[in-house]
Amino acid sequence: MTLTSSSLTPSRDDRLSGRTAIVTGSSSGIGEAIAHVLALSGAHVVVHGRSAARATAVAADITERGGRASVVTGDLAESPAAARDFAARAVEALGGQVDILVNNAGIFPVGPTADLPDADVAALLATNIRVPHDLVGALAPAMAARGEGVVVNITSWMANVGTPGVALYPATKAALSHLTMAWAAEYGRHGVRVNAVAPGATLTPGNTDAVAILEAMTSGSPAGTPGRPVDIAFAVRFLASDESAYIHGSTIDVDGGIIAARV
Repeated sequence: MTLTSSSLTPSRDDRLSGRTAIVTGSSSGIGEAIAHVLALSGAHVVVHGRSAARATAVAADITERGGRASVVTGDLAESPAAARDFAARAVEALGGQVDILVNNAGIFPVGPTADLPDADVAALLATNIRVPHDLVGALAPAMAARGEGVVVNITSWMANVGTPGVALYPATKAALSHLTMAWAAEYGRHGVRVNAVAPGATLTPGNTDAVAILEAMTSGSPAGTPGRPVDIAFAVRFLASDESAYIHGSTIDVDGGIIAARV
């Protein structure tokens, strides 16, 4: 299974031509794939990460493939002010307007509830819930004022199941699923569509040491294998495009059927 951006082979098209997009956490993994696929469809993409070197490398790769990308870095979870400052800098990098916001950045420390360090609890709540809330609050009003815009939240298949030793991470994703519906209700009548994509067990460069675990998790699913970052990216592109114009407040499960076949 190939994982790197060099393995991305979708054909170029213009379905997002002239649009701008922010993809948080796009210096690697699923976010990197999303940034590439949106750029391949014509969007000017802000590549975000905490590491300027990694984000710059992704943006350079996008540019080499004929796309357009800008780099805006920052630790979004540092404070609400930091998230809002990032939003302002990203708007400036995109020429004053954001058409698509993809809330992808997330962390996933796990462990028994009684043993999960306080720092991990705080980081999970800040990164996975507060940051998307801060960014939507900073960017969606301008979309609503223009009468158009898209927000896509990246949740998780784990939000729909109970798993011993993995309580808080799925709970943060369940919260983001609810925010997806609430924001659709809040902004939908103003032309802003808010939806989500829930990845299944996805093999990324960051979890290659867990290949055996991911393969065991998905062996009984209809797909039978872990997902690829590009599989998630294609779903995000669909929700960002006019092809999904009548979809509001929904979550697309891109999980190889792991939930459908779970026993």
